[in-house]
Amino acid sequence: MAKKTKAGDGAGKGEAAAQPAAAGGTPRMLEHYLNTVRPSLGKALNRTNLHAIPRLEKIVVNMGVGVAVSEKKFLEEAINALGQVTGQKPVATLSKAAVSGFKLRENLPIGCKVTLRGRRMYEFLDRLVSLALPRVRDFRGLSSTAFDGHGNYSLGLSEQMVFPEINPDKYTRPQGMNITLVTSARSDDEAKQFLREMGMPLKKDDGDEGAAA
Repeated sequence: MAKKTKAGDGAGKGEAAAQPAAAGGTPRMLEHYLNTVRPSLGKALNRTNLHAIPRLEKIVVNMGVGVAVSEKKFLEEAINALGQVTGQKPVATLSKAAVSGFKLRENLPIGCKVTLRGRRMYEFLDRLVSLALPRVRDFRGLSSTAFDGHGNYSLGLSEQMVFPEINPDKYTRPQGMNITLVTSARSDDEAKQFLREMGMPLKKDDGDEGAAA
């Protein structure tokens, strides 16, 4: 039986509660954080309190499917694809206002999203860094300026096919997605240092523009 993780021994109180013991063992990316990244950041930031060291709190992945206004099947495809990519059932997102020019009514399903925590969060990040981003055409690194001022980072992918879980014969319509990494960092600079140590290929030159796709 796997040993339960104490809040003080894990990546944070919320993560310890959200990550149950599993037969598959500790996710590789979480082990990397606990054994390499956290000690390194603690030393670099001169912090001994484990909870004061930047950590990943959650990952939010969403797909906007505007064409779903007229073709509901594309929303169903997006929900199925997002579920395969994240390993978690997505929830539909609804329009907030009616726009007559786009034949859009209020509370109409026009997208889907997933919020990942604990084990699935680290497994998704591992696949994003190791498998998906290297498959992006003409990839030259992620923008190092796409932070929100509060230590959170967002990136966009133009199509879901970069994830090997997606069967290109089944999903013929390219569907983009937005991915937001929510961290506990106190500043964007801390978050940037944390994400680089976690393996995110951020550009070194802050003046460079561009994203994954």
